[in-house]
Amino acid sequence: MNPILTGGPSRPPSLTDLDERARDIFRRVVETYLETGEPVGSRTLSRGGVHLSPASIRNTLQDLAHLGLLDSPHASAGRMPTHAGLRLFVDGLLEVGDVGEAEKREIDARLAAGGRTFEEALNAASGILSGLAGGAGIVVSPVREAGVKHVEFVALGGDQALAVMVFEDGQVENRLMRLTPGLTPSALQEASNFLGARLKGRTLTDTRSEMRAELDRARRELDETAARLVEDGLAAWSGGEGSERALIVRGRANLLGDPNALEDLERVRRLFDDLEQKEQLIGLLDDVRDAQGVRIFIGAETRLFSLSGSALIAAPYMTGRQRVLGAIGVIGPTRLNYARVIPLVDYTARVLGRMLDG
Repeated sequence: MNPILTGGPSRPPSLTDLDERARDIFRRVVETYLETGEPVGSRTLSRGGVHLSPASIRNTLQDLAHLGLLDSPHASAGRMPTHAGLRLFVDGLLEVGDVGEAEKREIDARLAAGGRTFEEALNAASGILSGLAGGAGIVVSPVREAGVKHVEFVALGGDQALAVMVFEDGQVENRLMRLTPGLTPSALQEASNFLGARLKGRTLTDTRSEMRAELDRARRELDETAARLVEDGLAAWSGGEGSERALIVRGRANLLGDPNALEDLERVRRLFDDLEQKEQLIGLLDDVRDAQGVRIFIGAETRLFSLSGSALIAAPYMTGRQRVLGAIGVIGPTRLNYARVIPLVDYTARVLGRMLDG
């Protein structure tokens, strides 16, 4: 039997399957790979403090590869963690740090900027994670499950109006909208009355398709500019199914900052393709809604990332009453700095939830 094995080969390996030597070498390989992005060889490990002969180190690396935890890009290269190896490391060996005070102040300040609308807050959160974590920041807008209490379009002057929707759970969504030329105050009021009468006490998800059909029938009764405003308002508010909900992605350019990106343009192209799969990404983030904290998706664990070999670190953002609104996260190569990104995602999600709840 393999000397580092203590369990059977029929199940995925766990830390209890590794003896102390194998566990130490495995941890060092993964940490060095996450730091450098390069395969790790026996010489690097011996120089880094592993007090074993190069032959003993190579034998242990071979054992870890046999377990499916390490792999090698080619015969003469060092070892790098597989997706299964990264999962084992993240779940059992990763030491997660805390968000620095300066970063906390930056996150707090940018999300608490005065006058920020709901949509601007989601955009800001995505941009913050992109800048601080180094990957692409993603946010999915909430599914609105509460009924609508009040709807109103407020003229702001010029060609802009503020669309306001108040929900029965106390949440308020504001959208800045561009007005159609020639829209009169009476048409603005007509649009508010039309939506208010039909949405009151009902959810957006339940009434969206019905509202569009009714709007088509009511065009003869509504002022044309008011009908167009109603249609634009329905399109602007979040809360539909996956194809209609907002998925905000910021920082795609960061994905090209990986020192290995130019050597692996095909992987980056596939990752960009993943970011275009809006419905699948929203579905993945919706899985996070049921989580109590940060969730991590690594490579081939999910069908979406099976080709690109990407990773997603995400957390739900929720109200002070622990009602989940949506999810926020960072997507990038599997070589993400998990120890740094996990607390950043968690803290940003908590601040975003408090800000939206307020």
